[in-house]
Amino acid sequence: MPEWLTSQRTRRVAVDLALAAFVWIATISQWGSQGYDQFRDVAREPDGVGFLLVLVAVLPVLARRRNPLGVLLLTGTASVGFIALGYGVLVYFGPAVALYTLAATRTEGDVRVPIGIAFAVAAWAASSALQLVQLDADGSALTVGALIWIAAWLLGDRVREGRRRRVERTQRTVAEERAHIARELHDSAGHAINVILVQAGAARVLHERDPSRSRDALTTVETVARETLGEIDRLVGALRDGDGDGDGTAPLPGIPEIDTLVKRHRDGGLAVRAEKTGTARAVGPAVDRAAYRIAQEALTNAARHGGGPAHVTLDYGADELGLTVSNPVDPAAPANRGGGRGLVGMRERATLLGGRLEVSRGGGDFRVTATLPYHASEAA
Repeated sequence: MPEWLTSQRTRRVAVDLALAAFVWIATISQWGSQGYDQFRDVAREPDGVGFLLVLVAVLPVLARRRNPLGVLLLTGTASVGFIALGYGVLVYFGPAVALYTLAATRTEGDVRVPIGIAFAVAAWAASSALQLVQLDADGSALTVGALIWIAAWLLGDRVREGRRRRVERTQRTVAEERAHIARELHDSAGHAINVILVQAGAARVLHERDPSRSRDALTTVETVARETLGEIDRLVGALRDGDGDGDGTAPLPGIPEIDTLVKRHRDGGLAVRAEKTGTARAVGPAVDRAAYRIAQEALTNAARHGGGPAHVTLDYGADELGLTVSNPVDPAAPANRGGGRGLVGMRERATLLGGRLEVSRGGGDFRVTATLPYHASEAA
């Protein structure tokens, strides 16, 4: 199907044409049949002047999106003109369409609103008085016309409120996602700086005693710096409004990158053993990113405060993903190791996904255990 047939502009034009056709049919039907038959003895027969009024009552509907108040003024004037000239047209749908559009597109403090409402009331009152005097009409047509106009306004206002709520939800989701990305940036930079510090210190110590290992440490520093710069570019690109040409949509690290993370720590001098249990399965992006970041933060703590090799276990359970990172610690070390922003961030990630994070210390080991349900909301 051609793209122009499915574009938003095409759909809007189609809707406007359909509404104009509806107003045309409703007006002509009253003018040429129901109204004329009901008031055959008093109503004016259809003629050229009446046809011009029909056009004024219908054609402006096509411009309702650009100027709903103008459409209301034109179609409302035509409606009063029908009765003033004695035509048997009692219910007016052009003004109803204009009132709906005005209500749906109005903003806070919109000066068009009081003008439009005042004109609608005046037009209804004038047409009603003319119907009673010239056509001797009963109150049913007056009531039906008023109810249609009021219903059109209320429907438009409800549509506007629904749009406002959707915009607020979208803005809230964007703000939450930006906060998540900012946390990703903090975690990535913190991890990289820690590794660089360790490797730079090793290079300094080994510079004269073991030049080969010193060069390896400097190579690790360079690799980590390059990788981190690339990740920061992706994260900052995602925080922008899309006006840059960077690769802001590149995927963020997830579970597959945990192996790279482990290798990086091994290269940095931390002995790390990694294993997976259960049957590997695909997980949602939120769980994927959270698992990587929790592993990254836990291994960073192990490299910074640990006293021995670390052990990473990834367990694919039936309903949830389990991640455990443990390492020996000095019994004399403070018991709240990792209890700052790092631990708070890890726990927040797990909680947002409906999971949990537990930190325990016993038997000379410090253990971080995260449980992330597979069905976690991707909004997190």
